Amino acid sequence: MPDSVRTRRLRLFVGAGLSFALVLSVGGAAMAAGAADPGVVHTSAGAVRGTTTPTMDEYLGIPYAEPPTGAERWQRPIPKRPWTGVLDATRFGANCPQPASPYGSASTSEDCLHLNVYAPRGTRPGSRLPTMVWIHGGAFDYGESDDFDPAPLVAHGIVVVTLNYRLGALGFLASPALEGRARSASDSGSASESGSGSGDYGLLDQQLALRWVQSDIAAFGGDRDSVTLAGESAGGLSVLAQVVSPRARGLFRRAIVESGTYQLEQDSLSAAEAKDAAFVAKTGCANAAGGVAACLRGLPVATILADQNQAGYRPNVDPDVLPSTIGAALQAGSFGHVQVLLGTNKDEFSLFVAQDEFLKVLPPVTAANYVSDIATALGVSQQTAIAVAQEYPVSTYPSPQLALTAVGTDGVFACNAVTADEALARHTRVYGYQFSDEKAPQRYLPPAGFPQGASHTSELSYLFDVKAPFPGILSGAQVLLADQMQQYWTGFVKDARPRSAAGPRWPRMSAAGAQPMINLATPAPVPRTDFAAEHHCAFWNGSRA
Repeated sequence: MPDSVRTRRLRLFVGAGLSFALVLSVGGAAMAAGAADPGVVHTSAGAVRGTTTPTMDEYLGIPYAEPPTGAERWQRPIPKRPWTGVLDATRFGANCPQPASPYGSASTSEDCLHLNVYAPRGTRPGSRLPTMVWIHGGAFDYGESDDFDPAPLVAHGIVVVTLNYRLGALGFLASPALEGRARSASDSGSASESGSGSGDYGLLDQQLALRWVQSDIAAFGGDRDSVTLAGESAGGLSVLAQVVSPRARGLFRRAIVESGTYQLEQDSLSAAEAKDAAFVAKTGCANAAGGVAACLRGLPVATILADQNQAGYRPNVDPDVLPSTIGAALQAGSFGHVQVLLGTNKDEFSLFVAQDEFLKVLPPVTAANYVSDIATALGVSQQTAIAVAQEYPVSTYPSPQLALTAVGTDGVFACNAVTADEALARHTRVYGYQFSDEKAPQRYLPPAGFPQGASHTSELSYLFDVKAPFPGILSGAQVLLADQMQQYWTGFVKDARPRSAAGPRWPRMSAAGAQPMINLATPAPVPRTDFAAEHHCAFWNGSRA
């Protein structure tokens, strides 16, 4: 199925015209009053002093790169230069530039390439604890590392690192004007780099953070030889991109992909540059006397945020960073053969249907406009939308919103996951899941006029203490499910085998056939083999154009 069928709707996450005035407090959020000093940790760039909570040692806002400002904007990130004295690592750093949204606080600070390290309280240097590196989601346009408190995971004896990376046009603009200067091996940490990274600067940031982990995590008690790269939504797609990228080989041994298979095909560099030419023209830099690149690098951040493509940004194929699409690389076996835990949520698309209605992006879904809403949601022709509607008759669902939810969930998320699972399983160990708790708290939007079920992002509250606009309290049964999920996730981080003391055995996937996976729901997780049938994957992954 064409890329537009599978992905266009994801670009609204969240698209034009967000009117939220949401500014979430970050300074000192992880510090308890009177918290003790866990001591000074020495990194390769300098000493840092963190803070201690009742359960964790926390080191917040550690810079892993020089600020990508001025002449360094739209360049490969430069490792942070050494500092003198002791850096205060008791407060989060600024999040990367973005408009206000339910998914991140507004920011115009380019000095944002920071990471946070969380270790069990009292962890000593050299403890060699398995380490998970978390990449936040937000459609590559929104989000921040400090929204995810990993205390529930750290309690199981692992170290967790969360990171910021460049977003929107600043992280993913592709332009011929930006291809002129590549970093040397001493700048970037790899002797095999040659391309510019045009359009993939955010991915380069993630890779530099992973190199920081290789250099420095031992000082915090982590194990550089036992790193799991994990992420959700755009973070999950980032994980897949790093699995595929030759530049990331050897930087991690395991991968966790949550709701990240929605976009297995990427634009070529030339196609991305053609699309992004509209941004360059809008800024007035296309014919700048001093050169396009210099003009772009001199723009105020506020201007970039105002002029960037409201349909969103995403990685593109680049000769160095991402030499082929993710889908093609997986099918060819041309990727780092790390062990993978990968899954989706049962009602992924309900978040986007609810978002449209809440923001009044589109009129409410009705039986009368159902076909046209399918065409808009998937970016397909009216003829194709009619065929989809015949596969998903609106009359068979409790509401038109739930019919469209099923369409988007299956066509964008679930069946792409099946494709990725089968390709990965031909070359490495893969564990699949579906998160299906129909009463999961909805943290990012107010209640909608229809049940959202296990929507996009809803599994996060079972793994992290999530900072989000709306409170979500887990019931007793959900707390038990959360504990089992945390055991599965940290078991995988420790030795690539998701295990829970109270939960069932999690079956390994095969390259073809019934595709066994685990269904994560109350009252208890259970293995299942009917995922592809439930989500109409013969229809979506068949021969229909």
